[in-house]
Amino acid sequence: MIKDIEKRSNIAEVEHRAEDDKRTLVGYAAVFERLTDVGGYFQEKISPGAFADAIKGDIRALIDHDRGRVIGRTKSGTLRLKEDGTGLRVEIDVPNTTDGNDLWELVERGDITGMSFGFRVTKETWDETGDIPVRTIEKLELLEVSAVAWPAYEDTTLAKRSLDAARAEVEAAIAEEQRKAENAAAAARRIAERRASAEQKFRGIRQDAS
Repeated sequence: MIKDIEKRSNIAEVEHRAEDDKRTLVGYAAVFERLTDVGGYFQEKISPGAFADAIKGDIRALIDHDRGRVIGRTKSGTLRLKEDGTGLRVEIDVPNTTDGNDLWELVERGDITGMSFGFRVTKETWDETGDIPVRTIEKLELLEVSAVAWPAYEDTTLAKRSLDAARAEVEAAIAEEQRKAENAAAAARRIAERRASAEQKFRGIRQDAS
C-alpha cells in the first residue's frame, strides 16, 4: 500500500553530465552509516548491503516522489542503480520532456541538489541503550528514487509507528518470557507439592508396615 512507503533524502551535490546528446544526473540517494534524525523520534542509519537485493527490481526514477512524473526506469536502462562503498549511487538519463528539461535546468541552476528514495523496511534492528533510539536498516524493498526540491521527512508519523511497533514487539517478547517463567514456576511448585505428598504417603506406608 502506498501509505506504507517511507521516504528518506540525501542532501548532496547532484552532478550533471551532458555528452553525445545524452544528459545524465549522478548522485547518491542514500549514504551508509550516516546517522539521520527522523522527526525527533529516533536516529536512523543504513547498513552496507541494504540495497544489494533491492536494486535488482524494476525501479523508477521520479520527481518529488510523484508517480506521474517518471524520468527514468531500470528496466529501460535509463535509470542505473549501484550499491558501492558509499551508498546507493543513482544515474538518470534525463528525458527530453517538459519534466526532464525543467529538472535539468533546475539542477544546472543549483535549485535542486537532493536525491531521495521511497522504501519499505524488511529487516531492521533497534538500539535503545542511549538517550535516543537508533534504528539500523539492514534490508529494504526499494520502490523508487527521486530528484527532490524539498528533501524533508514527510512521513515522520509512519516512521514513529515503526518505532512503536518495535517497542511493542519487545514488550510482547518480555511478557511472553514472563508468562513462561510464571508457568515454569507454577509447574515447579506442582512438582514439589506432588513429591511432598508422595513422600508423606511413603512415610505413612513405612510407619504402617513397621
